[in-house]
This record gives sequence, structure tokens and C-alpha cells, in this order.
Amino acid sequence: MDQLNLLKEEMMIKVRSTVLWLMICIFAGMMTSCSKKEDVISKAEKGEKDRPSIAEVKAIAEEGFIYGLPVVMNYAVMYEYAVDHNSGQFKAPFNEIFNEHRVFTYEDTAVVSPNSDTPYSIVWMDLRAEPIVLSVPAVEKKRYYSVMLCDGNTFNYGYIGSRATGNEAGDYMVVGPDWKGEAPAGIKKVFQSTTQFTIVIYRTQLFNPKDMPNVVKIQSKYKVQPLSAYLKQPAPPAASTIDFPKIDKEMVKTNFFEYLDFVLQFAPAGPEEKEIRAKLARIGIGSGKTFNFKDLSIEHKAEIALGMKEGEKKVEEKVKSVGKEINGWDVASQFGDRDFFHGDWLLRAAAAKAGIYGNDAVEAVYPMTHSDETGQPLDGGKHKYTLTFAKDQYPPVNAFWSVTMYDGKTQLLIKNPIDRYLINSPMLTGMKKNSDGSLTIYIQKDSPGKAKESNWLPAPDGPIYLVMRLYWPKTDPPSILPPGEGTWSPPGIKRVE
Repeated sequence: MDQLNLLKEEMMIKVRSTVLWLMICIFAGMMTSCSKKEDVISKAEKGEKDRPSIAEVKAIAEEGFIYGLPVVMNYAVMYEYAVDHNSGQFKAPFNEIFNEHRVFTYEDTAVVSPNSDTPYSIVWMDLRAEPIVLSVPAVEKKRYYSVMLCDGNTFNYGYIGSRATGNEAGDYMVVGPDWKGEAPAGIKKVFQSTTQFTIVIYRTQLFNPKDMPNVVKIQSKYKVQPLSAYLKQPAPPAASTIDFPKIDKEMVKTNFFEYLDFVLQFAPAGPEEKEIRAKLARIGIGSGKTFNFKDLSIEHKAEIALGMKEGEKKVEEKVKSVGKEINGWDVASQFGDRDFFHGDWLLRAAAAKAGIYGNDAVEAVYPMTHSDETGQPLDGGKHKYTLTFAKDQYPPVNAFWSVTMYDGKTQLLIKNPIDRYLINSPMLTGMKKNSDGSLTIYIQKDSPGKAKESNWLPAPDGPIYLVMRLYWPKTDPPSILPPGEGTWSPPGIKRVE
């Protein structure tokens, strides 16, 4: 979702094709391993009694897919943004900040449901050698900004910014999972990642297109440096060079568990992960293991493919059912830290599938929908729609709110004739209100006419996916908090007959 917030279009939202492709390959004889071969699963645990049965292999693959989906999705983004200079999405090397002096558009495809409200600044950090210090400038109080720290487990483990720390300047330190020590003088807070590689996502509010130079000035003052540089001391020995395996939408189809196997070496298991890690070890995935799908027997390939299919089905069902439906909108709290998920891998996978790198509910709430107020699928190729906020009943926020349009198939922003991907609260002064003081947004693929074009949110010629964003939601009534139980509800989308 917000965010940048993976697996690049089909990789991120079409995982179901993975299983079909695998099965075709298996039965077409493209996979040459024979069933008599003692593959990695057969050798995963010594002793006949410890070897998983065929049924257990399928069950482990299903659970492992659900557990590993966000981890592999995150790796795919990291590879495109910080490793592969030729990916077309590359931002900057590890431990260097990249500032987007623009909002995201339909050309940004590495992350599903990206935010187009706030120009992003992004840092992928390698914490193996030493901690990293993030320095932020003073930001005027009327402008909202947030710095979200999200690790390789897709746990949001900390925030800097308007809500969390205020708009004053400050220095903050980020450390790896094995770091022990005390913060040096001048550091306001220490954030500890659960993985060695982690992403930091800065969101800086843009009031309007003419405001972009002001955002650029703020971005130029975001500073990222190793602790040794911050302390003006010699740097410690550099971390070892890593041969990051290439990942793309085709390779992930047959190598899903190989990628998971690779990434887990940088993610020490938490208490709630020990059980699933032990299961994965039984099929050759995890610390000290080397999983290779092509070396598996025919039987094991088939069961893993079936297990992945079942896992993907459960994730899709969870995406549809998480949260509470209110006027056709799904209102939920899907993102948080390790304690928030507490080993609920299905919720974590559904959150990543809906829109990886989403904020905690206290930072932002994301009502989302594929349906109108009657439950019928939204389709811009067949119908026109309206969304009306009654007078003085806009989303209750301390910062700002928006409604963003996505293609219902890809969950990506759509190309449109006016380059408008959302309508947000800073745009209200340029929009037309109804005679009763309410505000109507016209959701359709063609212009509603010049008189209404200021209120037009262009839709795709097909399925529609809408996401409402409430940044820094108010806690006092009326409020959307707690998600699904608050005193404010998003209005339903009406079909125009």
C-alpha cells in the first residue's frame, strides 16, 4: 500500500501464476531430477524418523510460503532499489539516501499501491559493520513528515517525525539485531532492527506542485552517516561482500524458497519464529542450509507447488477479510512491529500483499475498497461513480487525507489525461462544493465535463482499487481509531445510473 511501500507487478500481485508455471514445468519434463534422488529434503534431517513425509512437505511449503512472502517481496524491492544498477528502479547504494523530488506516478512499478501524496526519500541500510545515524532538520509545524523504519521482516520498528518525535531537529541511531552498547552523546533515540538490512522511508508533505522547491530544501537536510563518521572516528572493518542473487518476476516463480533461504541468514529468528524456522529446516531452508528447487525429486516439487498454491489462496482470502467492512470500505490495522504481529504470519502476508510498507494505524489508516456501497465490484469500464463527503465530515486527521486511484488488477497508479492520481485535502480550496456544503468526487474514466473536472478522479477502463489515507488520524471523537470501531466512517461509493 503506502509505501512504496513489490515483486514488480505480476511478482507482487500475481503469485498464483507461480504455481501454474511450476506444475507445467514439472509435468512437461523440464525438471530433470528423478524421484529416486536423495534430494535436499531427504537429507534435511538425519534419521529416517525425522524426514518429512510427502504430506508434511506440502504443509511446510504452504506455511513457509505464507511466512516468507513479505520477506521475499521485500528482498525484491531491495534488489531493484539498492543492488541492481540496471533495474530501472535503482535509487542509491546501501547507506546512501535517495530523494525523490516528485511524487510517484504510473511509471513507478516496483511497489504496489504506492503513495502519491508525499515525495519519498529512501535509504536502504546495511547494519552489519556498524550502526547508522539518521539526522533530521527542523521542519515547520504546519508541514507533516514521517520517517518509518521497516526491516527485512516488514516489521515497522520505529518512527521519527511530526507525530512520533515532533518537528524539531535531531539525531537518531539505527542498530542491527546483534548490536549491544550505549548510545553516544547527542543521540536522541536508538532503534533496533530485527534484520541486518532495513529500509527507511521518509514521507514529506507536499502542499501543491509549486511547493516542491520547499520540500527539496527539507530533503537536502536529511542526513545519513555511519556512527564512526558521526563520532569523527576511524571506521571499523567493512562487512564482507555479498553476492546477492538476481531476482525478477520469472526467477521468483521457481526460486521462491531459494530467495527465502538466502534472506533468512540476515534475519536472526525471534522467539515466535522458532517453530516455523524448525519446520523450514526440515525441507532444507534456513541457517546452514542450501535450498535448490531444481535438485528436488518430482514428488517434492509437486508437493511444494501445491503447498505454495494453498498458501497463496489463504493470503488472498485474508486480504479480502482482514478488518471490518464499513460502507463498502475495508477498515483495518494491518501494519506494525514484531509485537503487533505476534507470529500471525497470515496477517503479515496479507498486509504486504495489500500494499507493502504501510504505516502503523497511529501514523496512518488506510480504508481500501474494490466495491461500491452495495458490494458490487468497481469497474470504470462499465460504470461511473461518486464519493460524497457531507459538510464538515471530512476524514478526521491531524495532518491530511487523500483518496488514491489504482488499477484494480495491478494495484498500480494509472496513466490518465490530467496526470491526477488522487484527490487530497490540500486540493480542497480548488474544488467545487455542492449547495449544501458537501463535496462530491467524480470517479470515472472520462471527464465529467469542465465544470466538474476539478473534482474528477480519473479511473481505469476496468477494475478499480481505491485507497483512502488518513495521515496522523485524530484520537478524539470523531475518529477512525480504533480501525473498524471508530466514531467516524468513510462514506460509501455510489454508482451513477
